[in-house]
Amino acid sequence: MSAENNKTPVTPRDALRRAGAVAFWLLVWKLASMAVGSELLLAGPAAVLVRLAQLVPTAAFWSTVGFSLARIAAGFAAAFVLGLLLGLAAHRWHALAELLAPAVSFLKSVPIVCVIVLLLMWVGSVRVSAIAVFLAVFPAIYYSVLEGRAAASPGLGELLRVMGVPGWRRFLANTWQQLLPYLVATCRNACGMAWKAGVAAELIGSPRGSMGERIYQAKLLLETGDLFAWTIVVVALSWACEKAFLALLRATGGWALSASVPRPVAERHQQPVPAAAISLDHVTLGYDGEPVATCNLALAPGSRTVLSDPSGTGKTTLARTVCGLLAPLAGRVEAPVWGELSVQFQDTRLVEAMTAEQNVLLCSAGALSAGEAHALLAELLPEDALGRPVAELSGGQRRRVELARALAHPGTAVVLDEPFASLDAASHKSAAAFVVRHLCGRTLLVASHAPGDAEFLDARPARLGVARRGR
Repeated sequence: MSAENNKTPVTPRDALRRAGAVAFWLLVWKLASMAVGSELLLAGPAAVLVRLAQLVPTAAFWSTVGFSLARIAAGFAAAFVLGLLLGLAAHRWHALAELLAPAVSFLKSVPIVCVIVLLLMWVGSVRVSAIAVFLAVFPAIYYSVLEGRAAASPGLGELLRVMGVPGWRRFLANTWQQLLPYLVATCRNACGMAWKAGVAAELIGSPRGSMGERIYQAKLLLETGDLFAWTIVVVALSWACEKAFLALLRATGGWALSASVPRPVAERHQQPVPAAAISLDHVTLGYDGEPVATCNLALAPGSRTVLSDPSGTGKTTLARTVCGLLAPLAGRVEAPVWGELSVQFQDTRLVEAMTAEQNVLLCSAGALSAGEAHALLAELLPEDALGRPVAELSGGQRRRVELARALAHPGTAVVLDEPFASLDAASHKSAAAFVVRHLCGRTLLVASHAPGDAEFLDARPARLGVARRGR
């Protein structure tokens, strides 16, 4: 999506060069018409322009345009919606993807003319254009959604689930933002494909009152002026529909971000949630059956603990296990469920197009107003950073946004993995004081190899045991 928002502006020189290219091909057209020497076989640009000027003011012209536009738009809309829904479902359920694969592959490869002929026999000429458009566009949208979902990083989605952000808010803030660049790129071609398929179906079926019928009649009567005029109309409508739909599609990114941010709930500061206990009883941590570390740790409600092991010894593995994202290889883990945990992971996980305030509000479960989120962030960030997309912030500023988001979430326990990474000494100490100030009696578990964090946070230090080898 960032590529969409950073297009190179068109300079006067670029516009002049493009106009020159158009003028060149108009000249070629004119010379070809003169060489043929017959307006019946090849009308020139002037004759086509005159005929177009005669057609446009008539009611019959707009009725014909409306007939074709309605059916092509309906087929495109149905293909977009169903391609989006089935693409999302197929990414989630592999069995469905395997079931749909032969049919979608067939639709992608089969010649559209063959499909149109079959449709004419089955549904008649009036409906054929909408169905032809659907069948031409659906595979492109479907595969675009699968590609977008496969390429998306799961990190932000994990964090939002752990924080208890509802599914529809996660979709708007994360999934839709990841899909949007793929859909925009696909729809640049799909809009043109829709008009080609729709008009081709009308040409073959010639339903009364359609643009395809008018083009076919012009061909039969050798009215090349009409044929070129209607062709120009098709090209212009295809271009206009593409621009309008892409503008609408891009705008949904901002609308989705705004809609995903919860409003503050009434009476949100009535009764604080009691702190939770966290227990890891003779736990073996690891990935894919490979042990990383062992742990036997009990955190009483409201306690503060800092895991001070060196880098690579399993602290992140422990944090993911406590958050329910990894199952222990052995032992028992007791921790708050998703929605009751406030978390900051080691890697950056932000909605890049959102501002710092919006990122905080997204995970606040309505516990903060916009003003309160602003005030919270102002303790860590300069004023000019608060209203900008986090993609524009420095690494240290982004880290502090994540820290504020974790403390703003009304969980019963707070898990922070290397929360002070990318911070200088002064910012590090200030951020630690921020955590203490806004912990509000909740249980705190911090994974950090930085010296002094146990003292800064007034927490007890703890260490992991080493399994067969560190990680």
